[in-house]
Amino acid sequence: MKIDFSNNCIALDKELNPLDELALGFSSIFNGLGIKSVFISGYVSILFGRNRASEDVDVFIEEISESKFKQFWESASANFECLQCSDSDSAYNDYLNDSLALRFSQKGGLIPNIEVKFPKTDIDEWTLENRRQVKLNGKNLFISPLEVQIPYKLFLGSEKDIEDAKYLYSVFKNNLDLKELMGFNKRLGAEKAFEEHIL
Repeated sequence: MKIDFSNNCIALDKELNPLDELALGFSSIFNGLGIKSVFISGYVSILFGRNRASEDVDVFIEEISESKFKQFWESASANFECLQCSDSDSAYNDYLNDSLALRFSQKGGLIPNIEVKFPKTDIDEWTLENRRQVKLNGKNLFISPLEVQIPYKLFLGSEKDIEDAKYLYSVFKNNLDLKELMGFNKRLGAEKAFEEHIL
């Protein structure tokens, strides 16, 4: 797999796995409706070739109105179904607008699934506003900046998360804004973990 990193865009071509197909399917819906989105967490390392099991993809979307959400719901319903509720009113008011994530999967299936949520914290908001463009087999999606993704994984601290952080750092160490990365290490209390596992 070849990864090209230039002009704040990461381009790669690869054989798509089920998580990639799910992410691209939803990214197409978000982009088509003008809804800002950013893929986060474990999927980011899997996207760039880390070989580990995962059953879901996590994505933040900007806070949208109920009418805009209904447009998204109608578009998504062509190929996907919500695992928690069957109508857009409940999905928006009882889940998404109440700081709870919505899970969607291909119709008739449970996994893999995608978890869609609004940002909750200032770091979540920063991640959405500073998202990085990825061209995956020529198609657009947006991911968390690696400078926050790596410290966040170290902050979570499980073996899986630490290995995600180590993998991303090894792939992109020559392309990172180290000042920004160290700033997020400090904010998240991940400085010791960075020294122990990355350096």
